[in-house]
Amino acid sequence: MMKKPQYMKVVEWSEEDHCFVGSAPPLIGKCCHGDDEAEVFAQLAVIVDEWIDIFEKDGRPLPEARGKDFTGKFVVRVPPELHQAATIRAMQEHRSLNAFVERAIAQAVGE
Repeated sequence: MMKKPQYMKVVEWSEEDHCFVGSAPPLIGKCCHGDDEAEVFAQLAVIVDEWIDIFEKDGRPLPEARGKDFTGKFVVRVPPELHQAATIRAMQEHRSLNAFVERAIAQAVGE
């Protein structure tokens, strides 16, 4: 038997639903929910295995598992005007552009 691909499993709090919600992109979107984060993760693990089995049974190719290591580096393309505005704001705050963008991303994702 082949080893099953390892999909990243995401459990996050949903303010809209007032509960934890689980997903495993790109295999499956939001697919389970509950009040206990660990229980939602356990449900999600079962659901992911079931989806893999369904794909294999139907002969459909599985989406690529994105279980890669993250290096902390990525390229972002933005309009020149945004690049300039961010650079100016970073300079005004006595920060490097990298530190400015890192803080903006952290704030956007709630870190």
